[in-house]
Amino acid sequence: MSSSETTTDHDTIREWIEKRGGIPTVVKGTEGKDGEGILRVDFAERDEKLEEIPWEEFFQVFEDRGLAFLYQEETKDGSESRFFKFVRRED
Repeated sequence: MSSSETTTDHDTIREWIEKRGGIPTVVKGTEGKDGEGILRVDFAERDEKLEEIPWEEFFQVFEDRGLAFLYQEETKDGSESRFFKFVRRED
């Protein structure tokens, strides 16, 4: 059975993403007046709609928006999973 976990720990998030070949990005053209765009993670074959950003900027947006990282380590069959999504933190 596969299960998901939620974290706000930057080291855990970064390790999970990098282990799967991902890089921190924002969607091009989504920057608001605050300058922050929509966060995404780009894996392997790079998507031209996404712009790579430094980890520091990624986590600044993550914190500013009060996000948490919901992720899955393995699929139901035991393979490495890439399933994740950004969710609002529960207080």
